Amino acid sequence: MNKILNLMQKWKVGSTLGMLILVAIWFTPTLGLLITSLRPSSLAETSPWWDALLNPLSSIWTIDAYQKSFSAGMLDSLINTIAVTIPATILPLMIAANAAYAFTFLNFKGKEFFFAVLVALMVIPLQSSLIPVLRGMVALQRALHIPLTGTYASAWVVHSAFAMPLAIYILRNYMMTLPRELIEAARVDGASSYQIFWKLILPMSVPALASFAIFQFLWVWNDYLIAFVFVGEQKAVMTYRLLRLLGQYGQGWRDVAAGSFISLIIPLLVFFGLQRYFVRGLLAGSVKG
Repeated sequence: MNKILNLMQKWKVGSTLGMLILVAIWFTPTLGLLITSLRPSSLAETSPWWDALLNPLSSIWTIDAYQKSFSAGMLDSLINTIAVTIPATILPLMIAANAAYAFTFLNFKGKEFFFAVLVALMVIPLQSSLIPVLRGMVALQRALHIPLTGTYASAWVVHSAFAMPLAIYILRNYMMTLPRELIEAARVDGASSYQIFWKLILPMSVPALASFAIFQFLWVWNDYLIAFVFVGEQKAVMTYRLLRLLGQYGQGWRDVAAGSFISLIIPLLVFFGLQRYFVRGLLAGSVKG
């Protein structure tokens, strides 16, 4: 027994050291990005960033790159990105939660067939659907005389549509682990499906909702293609603004370093804020009982 405990203790120490090494490897580029953005152009172009890290007191630091990024429209792009990302994260969550509840707790004809079709939709590449979706949106815009393309709403719809299959799949698998006895007891007490969903299922599904919210938020936040095609240059998001900061010949790479670090802040806050739910959501469904 003592040998087993000692072995487990060594394994725990070894796994912790391994994780620390991985964290250091992944953190190194971010640290280099931050240091590069805070150095003058003359030094950043002639010496590596770790020279400043090894001699921080003798190095010259400046925020010129951040000032230039904000003066080039990075703040407006930050607002545009938030306006695209938050609704494009909430909409698929709410719709997929209702659909997952139906696939889990309601009985209707063709339920398994429709769920299989949804799962199959996850293999369709996003790029192969952009042109048909854009043509359909333009035709609908001409027929209804409603501006669809070039607006935030078009990006919300497209992001939500492509996120729906994965969201339903994740939430349905999580809801299948919830105790059915509690649902049946609520129905016996006279609760409607609407009440069961909002008062029981949704609060108990917070870990799964938070897990998918992180994935969706990061995907939409870092997206360039959909935002550029359906929103356009007039309401440029941060990924497009970073491309513009780079310049035609790549001369603005230091400004891109500053802008990239600005774009990292909010996703990191979202991830660390929902981290405890993220881990629970990933582990949910792996073991029943």
